Order: sequence, then structure tokens, then C-alpha cells
Amino acid sequence: MANPETSKDISLFQGIRMMFYALKPNETSFRSLEEVPEYVQQATPFFFSLMLLELVVSWILKGKPVGRVYDVLTSVSSGVLYQLPRLFFRSIELTSYIYVWENYRLFNLPCDSLWMWYLTFFGVDLCYYWSHRMAHEVSIIWSLHQVHHSSEDFNMSIALRISVFEVYISWIFYCPLALAIPPPMFAVHLQLSLLYQFWIHTEVINKLGPLEWILNTPSHHRVHHGRNRCYIDKNYGAVLVIWDRIFGTFEAENEKVSYGLTHPINTFELFRVQFYQLHYVWTTFWITPGFWNKLSVIFKGPGWSPGKPRLGLLEDIPEVTGKEVPFSAPMSGSLQLYAFVHFALMLGFYEDTFADQSVLSQATLLLRTGYIILTLTSIGFLIEQRPGAPILETIRCSVFLMLYRLDYLKPFIPSLAFAFEILFSICIIYWGIRSVRQLASGHSKQL
Repeated sequence: MANPETSKDISLFQGIRMMFYALKPNETSFRSLEEVPEYVQQATPFFFSLMLLELVVSWILKGKPVGRVYDVLTSVSSGVLYQLPRLFFRSIELTSYIYVWENYRLFNLPCDSLWMWYLTFFGVDLCYYWSHRMAHEVSIIWSLHQVHHSSEDFNMSIALRISVFEVYISWIFYCPLALAIPPPMFAVHLQLSLLYQFWIHTEVINKLGPLEWILNTPSHHRVHHGRNRCYIDKNYGAVLVIWDRIFGTFEAENEKVSYGLTHPINTFELFRVQFYQLHYVWTTFWITPGFWNKLSVIFKGPGWSPGKPRLGLLEDIPEVTGKEVPFSAPMSGSLQLYAFVHFALMLGFYEDTFADQSVLSQATLLLRTGYIILTLTSIGFLIEQRPGAPILETIRCSVFLMLYRLDYLKPFIPSLAFAFEILFSICIIYWGIRSVRQLASGHSKQL
């Protein structure tokens, strides 16, 4: 796709429309992959604008926010982690697609025709349906996809809660399109499909009348995120719900939805969310007797065990009582504010890094990426009040100052350069004192 030096910024009106797959074919037809805008990377301000709008509407309609600060931070952290590899190389979905297109395509079809635009739209949506369905029906893929379902809240931030590894399997389902559809057209629709799915993660939009028959809507997607027995493995579509109706996986929203996994993982720490189910599959694989049973642990459904059907038994899923209490973090209001502010500062450097990636050295990109990952990890530790949180936060703030003074991190608001130094210096002192007290307390207990 377009590199940062040649990419044209989208207009405000285009940005709003791209979030709803409402860009016209003549705006999104390109002859080369280099001309295709980075729609997803340019969507960040629209993500946060819609999240803010959702918050305001929820306060007006329900008198309460749509989510919890620490849950939102976990979701956005996953989205940040998912995007970081794109600083260094093209996504595997495009790389594999280009390889198939260049070596095995059956036709040379035009990149800028109207019928090709709509053919690609339907093709990408159908491939997504099967990719998504297999992510629920194949245990090893579910161990990645469960990241997206791990929240017990439901709001637009959940759309960003993505496994950093799932894309390394989902690319397989799009390769058949490469036999005929040019990469520029595929790259456009792959991004627009992903962006459309952002706004349907909400409770503030009710049913949308006749559109419910054709489109994937917030109501349909609430069902998909439900752990109610009647909602398990339903409504896989991205933009269209017709595939679910055709293939028998559709379910309308009738009873109140209880969100999250059937067996909640009870954590907000980013890497535990990312790896929890993978660890479970690994452990189950080794303790399950028999070669074929071990293969079944990987390739049958996540609810399978010896003697059960491929997808397991529905009655094994805990019944929803309506009295479920979401897992919460032991964070004070002041600590939530601290985490939010530092997360927002990190996002500023994250956006600045993507904007300037073409002129930054590999060393600078690596150091900034390391700092971002360190921030995501430290905030996760703070959310869960892990024993090593004060020490890790002291290290993180120290690393920031070091990178800042060596010009590897530059202020995205130049006038606040001195304020940043003061803020992080105070943080180092505060968390340093907390660390020393914690270490001294631990040492005295041992004595």
C-alpha cells in the first residue's frame, strides 16, 4: 500500500464515510498497490471520536459510561500491539496475496471497473465469514481469536481488542481471491471491512429496521459476543449478515446478552490476555492421551474432549443467570487517571512514529517500539496491581527520559518538552520510593 511519503491524507468527510464502508467506488479504485491509502492507520482519530461520541450518548441515554477505564485500556493496548509490526514490514495478508497473484492468477482483470469493485466487496466479505467461523470452530485458531471475546463489556473499544497473531492464520482464507482479483482492489476492501466492524461494537444503537435483514448491525454483533447458550457461534459476518442466513449461523437478539467468554479469564494484563488460551491448548495437548486425540485438541472445536462431538456439547457451557458480575481491577480512581494520562502520552508517540516512519532510522523505530511495548506491559501490571508494578514503572519512566534526552523520542507538542521531563522525573521519584519500600518490606519479611 501507499508509503508515508506518497500517501494522500483522506479528508474529514472521507474519513467519516470510510468508517461505514460508504466511500464510492471511484474514490477507492487504484491501479497500483502503492496508491492505496493506509485507511486503517489514518482512522485513529475517527476511532477515538466515535468512542467519545458513544460515551456521551451513553451518559445521556443511560446515565452511565459504556465501559471501564482499565478494560478500555486493555482493548486499545491490543490494537496498538497489533499495528506495531507494520512499522517494519507489510502485513502477511497482503504479502501472501501478492505472491499468489503474481505466480498463480488465472485472469488479468481490471482494477478500476465498477463490477470488479462489487465483486471484491462480496468476495472479501464471504472469505471473512469463513475465516471468522473457523476461528470459532478450530481450537488453535480460537486460542488466538478469544482475545477479541475476552472482555465482559461491550463498546467500541472492544473492536480494537485483536490478537496480534491471528492474522498469521486468517490470510489463508483470502488467498483464493488472488487467483482473479488484483491486489489494489483487495487491499482497499480488506481495510474498509475492518473499519466497518468498529462501530457495530456498541450498545447505544438499537435495531436498525430493514437493514437488519442484510447488514451486520450492532444488534447482530451483540449476539456474536454473547456467552448465552443460544448465542454461541452465531453471526460471523463482517459487513453482510446474509452469509449467516445462508449457512445457518444466524441468530436474532432476543434475550439480554451476557458478554465475554463462557469461562472468563479474569485478567486485564495485555500479554496474559494474548497468550492465556494458547497456554491452555498447549497444556491440554500434552495431558491428552493418544496421537489422534492430541490432534483433535488442536483442530477440533475449543469445547471438544474425547468422546464428544467435534464442537463439544452445548450443555457443557455454563448457563447465564443474569446475575454474572464482571471481573474488576483493584484500581483507585487516581491510579486509573495516572494510567489513562500515560497511555494517552504513549499514543501520541505511537501516532508520531507511524507518521514519521519513512524518515526514522531502524534503530529509532526499534527503540520506540520497545518503549511502547514496555508502556503497555507496565500499565497492565498497574491495572492488576502486580507485585513488580512499581519497579517496572520506575524502569519505564527512566527509559522514557533516556530516549527523550537522546532524541529517540521527540515531543509531539514541542512547547511541552520541559513539562514532559518534569512529569517523568516526578514519576521516577514516586515509583522509585515505592519500589524501595516494597523491596525493603519483602526483605524484612524474609528476615
